Amino acid sequence: MKWFDAGVNLLDSRFDAEAVIQRASQAGVERLCIITTSPREWEAAADLYQRFPEQLCYTVGVHPHHAKEVSKGDLQRLEQKATAPGVVAIGECGLDYNRNFSPANVQRDVFEAQLAIASRLSLPVYLHERDAFDDQLALLQRYQPEAGIAHCFTGDLQQMQAYLALGLYIGITGWVCDPKRGDTLREAVQQLPLERLILETDAPYLFPKNLKPRNRNNEPAFIGAIAANLADILGLSQAHLSAICMQNTKQLFRVN
Repeated sequence: MKWFDAGVNLLDSRFDAEAVIQRASQAGVERLCIITTSPREWEAAADLYQRFPEQLCYTVGVHPHHAKEVSKGDLQRLEQKATAPGVVAIGECGLDYNRNFSPANVQRDVFEAQLAIASRLSLPVYLHERDAFDDQLALLQRYQPEAGIAHCFTGDLQQMQAYLALGLYIGITGWVCDPKRGDTLREAVQQLPLERLILETDAPYLFPKNLKPRNRNNEPAFIGAIAANLADILGLSQAHLSAICMQNTKQLFRVN
């Protein structure tokens, strides 16, 4: 079975990127999407893509935690960087009112700027949201992105359906494997149309708790554990799930 990990924080200091890519390949993970979260990561992601163009693609964006750090010049540079080879989406962008590392009004302004860039360039949006669903949905409804993914979705059925109504894909991570926190997601995912389902690890975060022994960090190589859990929930074979998710992710990111 072959996998496409639609979300990896491969630039995290805990990772040796080359070793992570090698272990992923050995586990059948053919493609990885590198998530970027701030301007200081964009060049590093581009350099890594140049080294491994057959395995990698990447996003360019500003996470809401970093919204207060960016300038108008950064956003102009983002639009330029987004046209480079290997870039498949604008993000990780969105709203996060859980920690408010950036003021809410600044988060909204920077998110809106990225939605506008995605619209101008006809690129998908790579979305983050935490405790800010109503405001996020309102901005998405205003801009109507032509494609996108609700990255690391952990919400309920109503929220999922609202994203689906916008034509978004739903990114499922190891959260679905968590026996304490994943009940709401496990219920929602049973109503998720298969053509909107995408698998991702969000590594090094969200280690799948059905996998033993527990590793210090999550990795793309562990995506099979998420798939095994999800296949059981959906009553599918892992091979069928692999084929569905590979097709969906390639379609979202417009890669062969």
